[in-house]
Amino acid sequence: MRKIIYISGTRADYGLMTNALKTIQEHPGLELQIVATGMHLMNEFGYTIDCIREDGFNVVPINCIFEDDSKKSMSLFLGRLVQELTIHITKEKPDIILILGDRPEMLAAAIIGSYLSIPVVHLCGGEVSSTVDEHVRHALTKLANVHLVATKKSAKRVQKMGENPDRIHIVGAPGAHSIMNLDLLSKKELEQVFKLNLDEPLLIVLQHPVTTEFDSAQRQIKETLKAILSLEMQTIIIYPNADAGGREMIKEIDKYKDTPFISIYKNIDRKNFISLMSQADVLIGNSSSGIVETPSLKLPVVDIGSRQDGRERAKNVIECGYHEYEIIFSIKKALSKEFKDGINDCVSPYYREDTSKLICEILEKLKINNQLIQKKLVY
Repeated sequence: MRKIIYISGTRADYGLMTNALKTIQEHPGLELQIVATGMHLMNEFGYTIDCIREDGFNVVPINCIFEDDSKKSMSLFLGRLVQELTIHITKEKPDIILILGDRPEMLAAAIIGSYLSIPVVHLCGGEVSSTVDEHVRHALTKLANVHLVATKKSAKRVQKMGENPDRIHIVGAPGAHSIMNLDLLSKKELEQVFKLNLDEPLLIVLQHPVTTEFDSAQRQIKETLKAILSLEMQTIIIYPNADAGGREMIKEIDKYKDTPFISIYKNIDRKNFISLMSQADVLIGNSSSGIVETPSLKLPVVDIGSRQDGRERAKNVIECGYHEYEIIFSIKKALSKEFKDGINDCVSPYYREDTSKLICEILEKLKINNQLIQKKLVY
């Protein structure tokens, strides 16, 4: 059997990949191991490695975490992970290292694959965003041997970087595909689990720190929270990730834990999160979920700030700045009948119905040889 190691550092990348990972696990010619590290092993973010275990995967922890709320901590985390993950991958001898997106955990894995001559298959390269994520995503493209991209535009960008077009495959985004294959909770079940009244508007807030603006993270979330407080609508707030500035944001969020119409969660598992989005009225913040997954749910999104700058998006997304009044105006626009009626025919640029199947086929049939390992520019 062909052995695949997938590296996961956050609830987000794992959630996006869950359906694809299950398809890989069930494939008779593939053996899957998930390496969990980073936020998965941090109690303050819900210790989400347990979610992976509960889903029945073979998961191995690599005990590297973000020690504090700084850029230095992110860099030190990357260095430690390269060391610890090198030992593990050398021992396990996988045939392929599978990675997604633009996180430092993925960068560590790609560096290791390059130096150990293990093929790296990268999902969702070629996309445009902002902050250090932009640099890391394109660095991963140069380190990876095979590129499973979400859209035609992404494929063109990857090819312009000098990558062999024979190694670029358009498969769609795993996150956009997975939401169409979930058995979601009903309206009544959600009301019971989360103590909601879904006959009233529901807002979801998921806002992460912007790495290149981490000194402003506390101020940025304050503006969002002031907007939420002003609107006085039932709101679910989910903790941000552990990037620099995240803990400062959490301090502000926790100040609202006794506000009657606000519920705060360290983590919400994938099924419950997508179920909530299917019934919510607006998603607010700067999560990639607002760009990639919501179009298929016809959910209005208020995308705050620069984190998703330049990313392909559908017409359900409203862009706004960090100021309280801009956010209030945008939320009210998103709640309007006119806007909601206008996105009923919303089409996701990221969705393909066969994403997981395509990923498995490519992993199974990939010819692993020196030509694959020894990359060369093609321009």
